[in-house]
Amino acid sequence: MTTATSDWRRDRVGSALRGENPTVLRRLRAGFAVIGDVQHFPGYCVLITDDPTATTLTDLTVERQEDFLADAALLARAVEHVVRRRDPAYRRINLEVQGNTDAFLHAHVTPRFAWEPDPLVRWPAGVTWWAGVPDAASCALGAEHDGLRAEITAALDAGLGDRR
Repeated sequence: MTTATSDWRRDRVGSALRGENPTVLRRLRAGFAVIGDVQHFPGYCVLITDDPTATTLTDLTVERQEDFLADAALLARAVEHVVRRRDPAYRRINLEVQGNTDAFLHAHVTPRFAWEPDPLVRWPAGVTWWAGVPDAASCALGAEHDGLRAEITAALDAGLGDRR
């Protein structure tokens, strides 16, 4: 999907809108459900906005804010459904809207597990990066994650009509 002259990572929103972002799982109401290109926590996903001008939640209209947050909850339910079945050490989902590094609206959907090293297991997921755990190269998204991608996509599809 990408070419040698373009890198989808430089414009994650634009590349998703153009159909060139290989991490996109599904288009939702107010954004794109994408699987993280680093799987430091198996099942880690991100909801990215479909509005390239939005850098914060409050850049959207109230209706679009509600749609974005509903999409984030849908993605969180899909990830939880899959990882709970795959790993008995699953504990919970962390849902975070930060935007401190990437200047576009996005929500991190991070499954958390009992096997995480102490004391990181009790801290926000981003702290693992600051602590240097894990090595990003060792958990890069690859063919070994195809089954996980398919399961999360299927869970999203099953939940698209389930907007409580």
